Amino acid sequence: MKNVAVLGAGSWGTALSIVLADNGHNVRLWSYRKEQVDEINVTRQNKRYLDVVLPDSIRAYHDIEEAVAGAEAIVIVVPSKAMREVMRKLAPFVSDQLVVHASKGIEPDSLKRISEVIGEEIEQLGPKEIVVLSGPSHAEEVALRSPTTVTVACEKLEKAELAQNLFMNDYFRVYTSTDVIGVELGGALKNIIALGAGISDGLGFGDNAKAALITRGLAEITRLGAAMGANPLTFLGLCGVGDLIVTSTSKHSRNWRAGYALGKGKELEEVLKEMGMVVEGVRTTKAAYQLSQKHGVEMPITEGLYRVLFNGEDPKQVVEELMSRRKREELDDLSEFQTINKHLS
Repeated sequence: MKNVAVLGAGSWGTALSIVLADNGHNVRLWSYRKEQVDEINVTRQNKRYLDVVLPDSIRAYHDIEEAVAGAEAIVIVVPSKAMREVMRKLAPFVSDQLVVHASKGIEPDSLKRISEVIGEEIEQLGPKEIVVLSGPSHAEEVALRSPTTVTVACEKLEKAELAQNLFMNDYFRVYTSTDVIGVELGGALKNIIALGAGISDGLGFGDNAKAALITRGLAEITRLGAAMGANPLTFLGLCGVGDLIVTSTSKHSRNWRAGYALGKGKELEEVLKEMGMVVEGVRTTKAAYQLSQKHGVEMPITEGLYRVLFNGEDPKQVVEELMSRRKREELDDLSEFQTINKHLS
């Protein structure tokens, strides 16, 4: 039994808290909203995010110092836009705890991955010390104990194995990896394609279009990941294909739902207001577009979504432009798959 602090009481933070509680750990669930803390502690529910009864071994905290006091592991599950602020609050209380983050995003403008942001704000944490948890995992299904499989990655394999032991049980299977870049990018970039898949469905384009979007989206993700130093094989696994499928095809996905509303003609600000929860794919689209420019990587789907989200262009017109791009062989621009072949040979 361990004391584990989970920072972020949204749907994913709450679901991971349930996994940890089921594994016999005492869970300290931190929220910046006092009313949410009171609801969890009094009613054993967090209804805005998940309609389940929480185990008694989960206790909510509003004070971050109190939440992490005595914790042997800290799990960070806050939105990317709040990451720096929360990490500055956390920094004085981090020493030798196992630190795992399960947030998916890239910081626009700085173009930092989440682990890089954490490392900048908590200087005593070296870049090789932070574990990343990602994979195809709807919080709603995890909370119901449905079979789920994820990956934990750290440059120090022994740290990933500690996280594997912390989370793994009979319904939550955990694999390890040392490809932190690939696991983080796969988890972040798939949200862009999920937005596009939602727009496609909202426009009524059907399964053919969505299958093409997901497949060519995977090519873009892999291309950028390879340029940034990730192992291309990672994108053929849980944090690539797996997460891309689950996020692009399910109504549980906030990014798919936001894209669907955009495809139905709603304005972005209206959609985000109605959602009431963070849609990471919006920020990530901006960051990925900036990264594609920085690394000289061709990402036409990402560029098209950037124009829809930030330039107000008509989604249908952008799709028509994608369909009328110049003729080419399917693999002639997929240099990342040549890299995959090298890894396999």
